[in-house]
Amino acid sequence: MKKYNWGILAPGKMSAKFAQGLKLLNNAVLYSVGSRDTGRAEKFASEFGFLKAYGSYEELAADDKTDIVYIASPHSHHHQHTLMCLRNGKNVICEKAFALNTRQVQEMIEEARKQNLFLMEALWPPFQPFYKKAHEILKSGILGEILHLHGWFSFQPPFDPADRKFNLLLGGGSLLDIGIYPVIDALTFIGVPDEINAFAIFSPSGSEESITVSFRYKSGKMADLYSSFKTNEGIGCKLLCEKGNMIVSRGRDMNQRVILEVHGKPVEEFVFRPEAMGYHWEAEEVMRCLDNNLRESPVVPLSFSLDLIRTLDRIREKAGIVFPGE
Repeated sequence: MKKYNWGILAPGKMSAKFAQGLKLLNNAVLYSVGSRDTGRAEKFASEFGFLKAYGSYEELAADDKTDIVYIASPHSHHHQHTLMCLRNGKNVICEKAFALNTRQVQEMIEEARKQNLFLMEALWPPFQPFYKKAHEILKSGILGEILHLHGWFSFQPPFDPADRKFNLLLGGGSLLDIGIYPVIDALTFIGVPDEINAFAIFSPSGSEESITVSFRYKSGKMADLYSSFKTNEGIGCKLLCEKGNMIVSRGRDMNQRVILEVHGKPVEEFVFRPEAMGYHWEAEEVMRCLDNNLRESPVVPLSFSLDLIRTLDRIREKAGIVFPGE
């Protein structure tokens, strides 16, 4: 089994979850951590068992022994950090949202192809057992056609204009942070919408803090999506179908659930509790692709990431969400 040296760019909460996943994989070597703060890098490296700690992202990218870099900096810096890592010969898995806009994502994809390196957006749902179960149920035909999708994600963080969730300079707002999940659900289960409408409410810092989005399809299908930092509804997706309904969700404890409601039959519930909250499957996919000389993932192809960012751009245009410098 070939082993790969992993680097973490920007240690934080998401990087901690991802590092826990890496520890489950025999072919993943926890090799390097890069932060703008040497002390923070050293603390993270010590906590999770990484061999190297760097006090800058540039030093991390320049380390010839690092094979793959996981990028977890704010949305506003994904484009810059991905290009830097690719130009230093590193394969990259970058957190969602992949970047701020379509232009940036296109440049990232072009650079990866130019350098002949692997690139993937770190999308959590497609690798999870509850998502796979939902696909299995839909494919069986027991529910018939999907007619309407209702997706939501909301929680109530304290307002802090400097926090990445509310700071426009960091790509703040609920849409790119959590609203992206209902959008992923709609694109996955129904597809790219023909029409979009969106309305947003903005925080005192100017960032969008709540948004409601409507998708319409020429087929007659519809989706309504909601994300917010003002309410506390959690995360979920409900599919209304011809012969019943299905709820695809996960709780705060990360228990994954699929609830199947077929008309005239007892309700069925499927519960999954993956190790390390299932983040190891993203890393496993990266290494599987590299083992097979693939430069993108068939599970999260770059074409899906392009559809996603283009859809997010359309939503932002309708809602009036603009980031500095655009």
